[in-house]
Amino acid sequence: MSDAVLVLNAGSSSTKFGLFDISESAPRLLCKGLLDEHQAKPVFSVTDPAGNHLFERRASSDNDGDALIADILHWSNDYLAGSKLAAIGHRVVHGGHNFRQPTKVTDKNLEAMAALTPLAPLHQPRCLFSIRVIKSLRSDLTQIACFDTAFHHSIAPPVSRFAIPRRFDDIGVRRYGFHGLSFEFIASRLKEISPALAGKRTVTAHLGNGASLCAMRYGRSVDTTMGLTPLDGLMMGTRSGAIDPGVLLYLQQCGMSLDDLQHMLYLESGLLGVSGISADTRELLVSDDSRAAEAIELFTFRIAREAAAMTNTLGGLECLVFTGGIGERSSEIRQQVCEQLKWLGVQIDHSANDRGDECISTEGSRIDVRVIPTSEELVIARHCSRLLRAVR
Repeated sequence: MSDAVLVLNAGSSSTKFGLFDISESAPRLLCKGLLDEHQAKPVFSVTDPAGNHLFERRASSDNDGDALIADILHWSNDYLAGSKLAAIGHRVVHGGHNFRQPTKVTDKNLEAMAALTPLAPLHQPRCLFSIRVIKSLRSDLTQIACFDTAFHHSIAPPVSRFAIPRRFDDIGVRRYGFHGLSFEFIASRLKEISPALAGKRTVTAHLGNGASLCAMRYGRSVDTTMGLTPLDGLMMGTRSGAIDPGVLLYLQQCGMSLDDLQHMLYLESGLLGVSGISADTRELLVSDDSRAAEAIELFTFRIAREAAAMTNTLGGLECLVFTGGIGERSSEIRQQVCEQLKWLGVQIDHSANDRGDECISTEGSRIDVRVIPTSEELVIARHCSRLLRAVR
């Protein structure tokens, strides 16, 4: 009987999942799926690794989340047939100061994870919701939390510090960074492509509805654009990214409540706020509205500006990687960013970029430019497999 791990990757409005066979040395994807809550009635769908449709169910109401999580669990058990579901792995966005590596979920550390909710109010509750639902259904099943912040614990002062009184740093108010599971995958993929490539001064751009950059070398994070919360850094789909704190003080003085500010910064800003049209770059890129063009211009400007800052931390730039939904699929966004980094020696092959080839830089480019699809689910499966083997 082979062992399997179910991986749940809860985002702000959808949950990706993957079922992996872990009986061999490396996890093997059996099937993957999506719990999509963008629509009025959420949809649970499953495909095989090649993308062939296996199953779909639409929820009966917009608050049928418990039932859909139960569906994923029950469907996985049925699909496995004679195999054993050994554990469920979860992406947990914030691990704070203490959670530096994957950990088995207990009542005590679940409470500690919940205490970090104010630092990731859109994401943390959804991550923990899945854990609690499964705990109520299968209290005997091992659950493992893998943290988006863990990869960035290698970041040290001065990069990790805020310029506020030291007593706050002493209690964990520091730069943490996010998208760590994605960046960890990219670091491993660079090593697979070439050990020499893994050693290069690299900036990875994870661009999606949430977006951040990571400066890395030899598989370690040395700087990132996000900080204490996933609100910092780049402009995103509906999030503002870095903003003058004086703006927030002023808006409070104008009568905005803390809840109103949080809602505006997380859900009404970014591409949506600037364009007034959409948070989706695909819609903005085909729009004739000048506000759409302005939003894209600001988005790519912020990416290029922060990439230059990451270059300073690294002491140079030798490799630029695009990943995430936008980074992997939008040739136009990649082109606009690279155009603004020409001064660093970035030159792209436009035909290769349009095709989405893995390497899109020209032979004469001083910077190696790559497009690498990420897989946070595979990273979580790897961590689960190692942890389960370690306790046997």
